[in-house]
Amino acid sequence: MNKRVKLRSLLIGGVFTLFFVALVGRLYWVQVVQGAGLLTEAQAKWETEEVLRPVRGTIVDRNDKIMAEDAPAFTVALNPKIIQSKHIENQVVKGLAAILKTSEEPAALAALEDKIRTRLNKTRPDGTLYPQVEIRNEGWKIDAEVADLVKKLIEELKVQTSTKNVGIYLQKEQKRFYPGGKMASHLLGYNDKEGKPIMGLEAMLDKYLKGVPGNLSYEKDQKGVELPDAKVNYKPAIDGSNVRLTIDKNIQFYIESALEKYYAKFRPKSLTAIAVDPKTMEILGMSSYPNFNPNHYWETNNQSDFINNAVASQYEPGSTFKLVTLAATVEENLFFPEDRYQSGSIQVPGRRLHDWNISGWGQISYLDGLKRSSNVAFVKLGEKLGQVKLSEYIERFGFGARTGIDLPGEVPGIVRMKYPAEFATATYGQGLTATAIQQTAAYAAIANGGKLMWPHVVKEIYDPKTKQVIQTFEPKVVREVVSEKTAKQVSEYLEMVVNDKTIGTGKNAYIDGYRVAGKTGTANKVDPGGKGYAEGKWVISFVGFAPVEDPKILVAVIADEPDLNGDFHGGSEVAPPIFKEIVSQTLRYMGVPSSSQQMKTTDKETKMTVPDLEGLTVEQAKNTMNKYGVTVETVGKGSKIIAQTPVAGTEIGSTQRIYVMMQEGEDIAIPDMTGKSLRDALEVCSFIKLKCQSVGEGYVASQSLSNEGENKVLILQLKPYHELLQEPTPIGPPAKSDKTSDKTPTGKSDRTDKKDAVNTSNAAKTSEENKASDTNAKKTVQASR
Repeated sequence: MNKRVKLRSLLIGGVFTLFFVALVGRLYWVQVVQGAGLLTEAQAKWETEEVLRPVRGTIVDRNDKIMAEDAPAFTVALNPKIIQSKHIENQVVKGLAAILKTSEEPAALAALEDKIRTRLNKTRPDGTLYPQVEIRNEGWKIDAEVADLVKKLIEELKVQTSTKNVGIYLQKEQKRFYPGGKMASHLLGYNDKEGKPIMGLEAMLDKYLKGVPGNLSYEKDQKGVELPDAKVNYKPAIDGSNVRLTIDKNIQFYIESALEKYYAKFRPKSLTAIAVDPKTMEILGMSSYPNFNPNHYWETNNQSDFINNAVASQYEPGSTFKLVTLAATVEENLFFPEDRYQSGSIQVPGRRLHDWNISGWGQISYLDGLKRSSNVAFVKLGEKLGQVKLSEYIERFGFGARTGIDLPGEVPGIVRMKYPAEFATATYGQGLTATAIQQTAAYAAIANGGKLMWPHVVKEIYDPKTKQVIQTFEPKVVREVVSEKTAKQVSEYLEMVVNDKTIGTGKNAYIDGYRVAGKTGTANKVDPGGKGYAEGKWVISFVGFAPVEDPKILVAVIADEPDLNGDFHGGSEVAPPIFKEIVSQTLRYMGVPSSSQQMKTTDKETKMTVPDLEGLTVEQAKNTMNKYGVTVETVGKGSKIIAQTPVAGTEIGSTQRIYVMMQEGEDIAIPDMTGKSLRDALEVCSFIKLKCQSVGEGYVASQSLSNEGENKVLILQLKPYHELLQEPTPIGPPAKSDKTSDKTPTGKSDRTDKKDAVNTSNAAKTSEENKASDTNAKKTVQASR
């Protein structure tokens, strides 16, 4: 008996001993071996840590108008258990689907209803309903307007069920908002619903815009309530920096309004426009159609709509590229506007090249060739330049290389010339490719006195709280492509292209009251199948700037495959009118006075259509034009008029002159052009088929003749208008030009002819008259292809 008790006691004692040893071992393992890890896990359960999201930086235009900002958003969440318990599934499904729908198609609405119903019935692996589900993507990060509709539905269901909770919730979120909708969408890019920046400036400047997240942590009890005297760790978020652009929201609006209208009219594959300040190459506006709404980016089905064609698309530029050949030959003293050539076609090694008017216009001057956009003229100018020089100027103007614009996706274009025919076609923009921004920068170099500038859209980055500028982006000169003198001369030639209503092809870009320079382009598109050029497919373009005397705005417009009903001549109804609409609105918005206002002339002068004066005597012509107050100036000797300029049917102003030719032959006396504008002087030179070159800028102060025979050239010394006014009034006849006749065009001595106002001895007076004449001439002439 005692033995059994002792044995039982030993057994029980042994069990308790083993249990105690195991307990002590477990305590040691938990407290010592796993202590640190378990403490960390416990603290994680005790503590709540919140990530503090920074506010993403705001993007504003040059006048601080908001273009992109963070804004409140809401996500729709549902409690299936509550909704089912109140038997309102159908009302919730149909009500939310009607609010969150992204399409009016019945099938799309039905699909959304099914999606919401599926979410409401979604269960865990154990068969129980989820306590909360979200309606993604339709109900994810909705804006305030849509959220208001959801709130209204909630209130209606509350009344219907007589309860305070119907199982629909709006969780507060934050999203990127673009107040302008589609405005500048390619330039800005967008942030997706997860906050990731996609394309445009949002992606390129993300490191500045995103800021630095912060956090807040504190200890809590099992119910999530903060413990008394709990340790709190707080690290504030650092908001992103703001970005100020060079874009002007008003000019951007003008661009997009014009593009939208003409896109609807001509239905091109794409339509692109860029507006810049040519002196700084700050982008004032940039748009491409079709575009997209970054607030609803997911609704854009065609991925090509996301392409920024201004920098990421390349095309054969066509005649707008003739700027390079023109500027190069002017710079190299190889462009003589009154030299003549045979238009129509020209043979180059391996190919025969044609004008757009295949039969040509006979023998015409190079100036007329520019106005008519003759390919042959530029092939011949390219031959004068030579292949090496042509390649050099193409490179100087920035073609074949990226401009370095601060936007993603820029392509460099392709410039590869190997054979003589390729160099020949390059002179008029065929066989190479360029981008819209390259073309814009090249023309801006001419408007800016020969300096190629770096194009940019970001003006500065600054702190949103202190407004202190963190980084600024100043205009940069890339290089000088031509001299200032050449740039001025080319600008005036391009002005004639726009203003000549008789033979120009860009007349629809003319803006009444302003001096406009520019050039049109019509390029056949290459057949993707590699079979040469596609029939009936063109890229239509126009690049120009105004006012010529002090350029404030330069706009490039490119239409890819507009519907022209098979006739490329219809291109003049696409790009030039868009240019005109954008530039005329911008000049008024900028408060830029018209050229006529600057010259102290009035826009209310009498307009008239030039009659046919050929066959009349000088006296008859003067009597006919006197009633309109229009001066008739004669060239050469003769009894009757054999030619005139402007030609019959041209609309002119009362201060414009009409020149009439009185004789044929080469021995025509050269008129004294002192005081005339360069345009008037070139018109006279063209009229008498005389080569002329200008030195300086402004109005003719003196003239001299160099060389003999077919090589003779009239040198025009130009001075600004105010310098002419300061010169003393000459007494008696003006000084004779070298090797020119001391007779007036009518054969009388200058002293005698002073009474007729054919040649005025007062240079200042003549300059003032011609200044007004030049203004009105610029109003009445049209533009070229």
